[in-house]
Amino acid sequence: MTVFMNRVGVDIGGTFTDVALSHAAGLDTCKVLTNYAQPEQAILDGIQIAADKAGVAMRDIGQVIHGTTLVTNALIERRGAKLAFITTEGFRDVIEMRSENRFEQYDLNLTLPKPMVPREDRLTLHERMGPKGEVLLALDPAEVDAMVKTILAGDYEAVAIGLMHAYANDAHEVQMAEALRAAAPEMSISLSSVISPQMRELPRFNTVIANAYVQPQVADYLGRLVRRLGEAGVTAPVFMLHSGGGLISVDVASEQPVRLLESGPAGGAIFAADFARGHGLDSVLSFDMGGTTAKICLIEEGAPKTANTFEVARTYRFKKGSGMTVSTPVVEMVEIGAGGGSIASIDTLGRVQVGPRSAASEPGPACYGRGGEDPTVTDANLVLGRLDPDNFAGGAIALSLQAADRAIDAKLARRLQMNAPEAASGITEMVDENMANAARVHTVENGRDIEHFTMIGFGGGAPLHACRLCEKLGIRELIIPPGAGVGSAIGFLKAPFSYEATRGLFQRLDQFDAQAVNAVLTDLEAEATAFVSAGAKDAVTTTRVTAFMRYAGQGWEIPVVLPCKIFADADQAEVLAAFERAYRKLFGRVIDGLAIEITNWSLVVASALPATPPVERHAHGASVTPLRTRQFFDMALRRIVDAQEVDRAAMTAGKAVEGPAIIIENETTTIVTSGFRAIGQGDGSLRLIRKGDS
Repeated sequence: MTVFMNRVGVDIGGTFTDVALSHAAGLDTCKVLTNYAQPEQAILDGIQIAADKAGVAMRDIGQVIHGTTLVTNALIERRGAKLAFITTEGFRDVIEMRSENRFEQYDLNLTLPKPMVPREDRLTLHERMGPKGEVLLALDPAEVDAMVKTILAGDYEAVAIGLMHAYANDAHEVQMAEALRAAAPEMSISLSSVISPQMRELPRFNTVIANAYVQPQVADYLGRLVRRLGEAGVTAPVFMLHSGGGLISVDVASEQPVRLLESGPAGGAIFAADFARGHGLDSVLSFDMGGTTAKICLIEEGAPKTANTFEVARTYRFKKGSGMTVSTPVVEMVEIGAGGGSIASIDTLGRVQVGPRSAASEPGPACYGRGGEDPTVTDANLVLGRLDPDNFAGGAIALSLQAADRAIDAKLARRLQMNAPEAASGITEMVDENMANAARVHTVENGRDIEHFTMIGFGGGAPLHACRLCEKLGIRELIIPPGAGVGSAIGFLKAPFSYEATRGLFQRLDQFDAQAVNAVLTDLEAEATAFVSAGAKDAVTTTRVTAFMRYAGQGWEIPVVLPCKIFADADQAEVLAAFERAYRKLFGRVIDGLAIEITNWSLVVASALPATPPVERHAHGASVTPLRTRQFFDMALRRIVDAQEVDRAAMTAGKAVEGPAIIIENETTTIVTSGFRAIGQGDGSLRLIRKGDS
């Protein structure tokens, strides 16, 4: 007899902490306000609430899966360890010189972001490795001893070591680290050859610096979380969702916290991908809007698009290039400061702007009555009738319409010489246009036509805004899954145990060395398998191999998925064909006559998940009985409309409601605009279809 394991997923967001508890009788969820001073307290409170609803004792929880924005927030807010960076002589200023690209071409007063490590804390060693791992200049033990003394005298909490070409030969990095650990066993030390063993010194240096910068803080937080869970009776193992969309142990997360950069949003992408597979959708735009940010991700053939680099802590209007590029496996998405707590303001030209500043959970939107005075997107939605002040978050948080109206009137409406509802409509239209623009750019950058995609919306804010986004983008179908308000937390429960190992190995394709490639892949598979086995000992696993390739002279590579096998030199033609397929899919053509290069290799080992059962899909259905009639402002029609209010529980398979309609549930509210109708589906999701389509 199989015993069901009670599993809980916990996602800490900027405004809410979401909890999803899977148990034998089903799924129970809840949202609690995030506690910034003690984030683990919100987790404990949320788990207790969900466990009480499910009738599950805390001691009977068998697994906790957690995602957090702690790493990203620490990098953005520069709240990390006092850090020293040790590099090769002559390369001290690489992280300050950056890539020398101007992310704002016409700003004559452009200020580059400050490097994570000040120049006086960037130290150098007289050593040098070659790109093939050959020792060009040996590391002198006397210099190592002198460096240890300098580090100890500097009272540093953490050290990042990034030497030239360490991805090809890590001997000098290991030698330096061993000396430091012998002298200061408690010091946090990160090696680029462990954290990011890939070519390109800028992202490799940035990645090891980011890891070392947050490691003491993350290790302390995770240790505190495990301890307090144990004190509350939850003695189950805790796993973390990494930014590539898989689970790793707390120990691995403590050693390599840079892998947690986008752990929360990655859970949302997994959540959406699961529903995409169930509905048989090959082209999906995942739209995740919470209290602080909105995330948009492409999901094709049932899997989120992934990348091996990510830019964090953008400092200039969220522009690409203004942040810190790190090389770590990540679900590729665009993220903007557009959430329920995003603050609306008027710029110097008299235009309404929304975000990136957020009221978050402390003090929160003005309507929360917790001291917030700035108008936010949530305040605007309340004034426009999209939210019920007496039934927000299942009635757990009473909203003040008067406070929302007062904040919008004082900060926006009077200055714009309009009334509060008119100003509120400007707020929602601006935030919707910002998100629509982000979606357009993301799909164009990936060579896709957005009109052919289906949107899957989740997060507390997405169901309120998704219909309007579809109108702006020309998207004809929208799916709102069950549990959408806590989608990322549910996604954690659907994630596999996985680990992505990477290694730099530069080759010209016309000089393909299969023996060297096989040696690297064997090492990567052993590394990845060891990490996965630690969390899922006897699980069936799958392996995916990716080569990062480019035409000679190009500045960046594209990922090319290859068969997992023992390569032979004769497989050069197969690798070429795979590269040209990938290149043509992305850019529409290939380039004849140019040499092709391979720069890095990646290998992912993941535990196999059960197949997602197909969903019974409905395009029409019998009308559902509404609870009452409410009014909200429909932006497409530019007027207030009478809408049917429907309980989400009544939207069973085959039940339908014509827009305008408002579908309510505890964690979110779905707005069905006048141009759409909503139909319940076999998996409990809502399918919103543009009227006139079948």
